[in-house]
Amino acid sequence: MEQIIIHVDMDAFFASVEIRDNPSLKGKPLIIGSLPNERGVVSTCSYEARPYGIHSGMNIKEAYRLCPQGIYMHPNIEKYAAVSKQLHEIWYSYASAAEAIALDEAYLEVTQKAQDLAGAREIAHLIKKRTKNELGLTCSVGVGYSKTSAKTASEEKKPDGYFEIPDREAFVNLIIDRDVRVLYTVGNMTAEKLYSHGIHTVRDLREHQQTVINLLGKQGVWLTQLALGNDSRKVIPYNPEEAKSISREVTFQKDVNDFDYLKDVILLLACCVRHRAQRIGLHGMGVNLKITYADMKNITRSAALTGNDSPTAVRDKAVELLNGIEVKPVRLIGVGINRLSKDGEIQLSFDDVINGNGNGDEERLTALLTELGGKYGLDFEGHLEEIYRMDTLHKTIEYMRKHKGANP
Repeated sequence: MEQIIIHVDMDAFFASVEIRDNPSLKGKPLIIGSLPNERGVVSTCSYEARPYGIHSGMNIKEAYRLCPQGIYMHPNIEKYAAVSKQLHEIWYSYASAAEAIALDEAYLEVTQKAQDLAGAREIAHLIKKRTKNELGLTCSVGVGYSKTSAKTASEEKKPDGYFEIPDREAFVNLIIDRDVRVLYTVGNMTAEKLYSHGIHTVRDLREHQQTVINLLGKQGVWLTQLALGNDSRKVIPYNPEEAKSISREVTFQKDVNDFDYLKDVILLLACCVRHRAQRIGLHGMGVNLKITYADMKNITRSAALTGNDSPTAVRDKAVELLNGIEVKPVRLIGVGINRLSKDGEIQLSFDDVINGNGNGDEERLTALLTELGGKYGLDFEGHLEEIYRMDTLHKTIEYMRKHKGANP
């Protein structure tokens, strides 16, 4: 094999962590995401919930209709991130390069360490054993000659499975008569386009390559190569310093008409994205604003930052962008900074502000947060770090919405 790649994928990760920490949940349909009376979707669910038709990305109200007896929980992202770090420490110890795809899955380059398929098989089973013994969780592991084959292999025997696809012939023989959605990047919309042209299986795709290319362009070229078993992509370690943009968004539980309230939310989102950028030593040269209206129409606006990228500067630019859009009920708002680089003036944290180490930007941030706290009966001084946590941010913004009566 020219390269040997392992793909590790945790089994129902969020749900499995909750079941591990609370054994009384074992054997029950557990749905992690929004609660049934909230807006939102299913993040993941236990395998016991899946026979009811529950799946990731499903509207939470549809999930409740299908499984009203299920146990519904909000995700604890901080806890899952801590477990993910432990997982990665185990997995990465066997790889010469590792590429995390999410908290619960990664590609591992093991060509040199494994040397052959037998060596890769041994590593895969060691990963499964240590993940179970040390963290009390199961994972599915696939070994392949490419990233696509390794990921396909890890899906083959879920949950707690192992499978290997040693070469192109084995890959093609496995998927040739399967639905086109088995191929990487084929989602529901792409699949529907292919179906409309009589292309339902990988075999159909191989027999109508030019039609696929004409229909999908570059993606079509990519899919025709995958259908032939060709994928030369390398495992590329993720470096947070290479991020092009950083954003944070929130979905409101009820549509919001009050744009003054949205400006208050923007301040907190600006603090969050600047904090994330600061943690990895990056500075932004532009700001993004994302809005989803109640009718599900999405708009994005962007503008350059003319000075620094302090939270107040990001907030001001995002508010300026908000002032330029149509005022009608809003379902979601997001703020981001883009054109990131290591260049730029170092900004002080909020703790620096409180300790008196700031300049005009920090003083203004303190004033804005004090005003915001007074308006909603909240104390941000000394507690802003808590807002950086996604669950606390969402709860705070929802409290603010209800307190102000931002919805009619």
